[in-house]
Amino acid sequence: MEDHKLKVFCTVADTKSFSKASEIIHLTQPAVSLQIQALEELHGAKLFDRSGSSIALTPIGEILYRHAKDILSCYAEAEKEIGKATGLIKGCISLGASTTIGNYILPSVIAAFKEIYPKIKINVLIGNTKNIIDLLNSGCADVGLVEGKILKYKLKSEPIITDELVFIIPPFHSWSKKESISISEVINETFISREEGSGTRKVIEEYFASHNMKINDIKAVLIFGSTESIKEAVESGIGISIVSRWGIRKEIKYGSLRLVTLKEGKILRNFSLVMPKNAILSHAAERFLSYIRSYPYNNLLLYGKNS
Repeated sequence: MEDHKLKVFCTVADTKSFSKASEIIHLTQPAVSLQIQALEELHGAKLFDRSGSSIALTPIGEILYRHAKDILSCYAEAEKEIGKATGLIKGCISLGASTTIGNYILPSVIAAFKEIYPKIKINVLIGNTKNIIDLLNSGCADVGLVEGKILKYKLKSEPIITDELVFIIPPFHSWSKKESISISEVINETFISREEGSGTRKVIEEYFASHNMKINDIKAVLIFGSTESIKEAVESGIGISIVSRWGIRKEIKYGSLRLVTLKEGKILRNFSLVMPKNAILSHAAERFLSYIRSYPYNNLLLYGKNS
């Protein structure tokens, strides 16, 4: 129950870009332009000023934007009240999730949720933290789960899952015979890292810095763009790495990778639930939020220990 053209219009207005809006909404850029053109023909006025390198709302566009936001909020509120009145819990939830959460945690959580609420549809959009913030600000995601900090954004957040970043090595590495290693021992290894700008790399750099180390101090550093490629490289014996514990459950269970404990202590961060301030959530979204807040995430980490 929503006006799709208004949602497209608000997304273009929020992102100030037709191309970015098309990525968020998963429409082609020509399709986005046609939706805006239809609204402009309906109202007999231009909604965007596209004279410069960027776009901006015209005075008429400002009026429509203000009311469009109210209309979309009213649709959401109506769906919520109807769901509570009928007792029928159904609807669609648009969920934005950063990579580790989306790939390694949500599939199990959503499968369990769907067993209880089979009529609720969940659309998961996976990207980096900045992508998820854009989705939330444009109204294309109801809620988000991110692994980065969002202090600069006008959103409310709450920590919901604890993540531990762990050292991984191949089973045949000399460290596999040790109970623990010191962070200083990493210097003489080949270290496989995520790219600059990665949230995981930022946490690792902060941990190294707290122990007077830099990634550049390590003898050899290789850069890989995903957790999957890093795991493959470590399994092949190319080097060692630090990844989220959530991403290596199967490898630890079947013995293709081993964990190494740090004497200096654990590398911890939080995954956070984020949403726009003053957001009006549907009945379905509220049920989902309640579910993920109480979900026993640690049960997903119950794999076999290193032998």
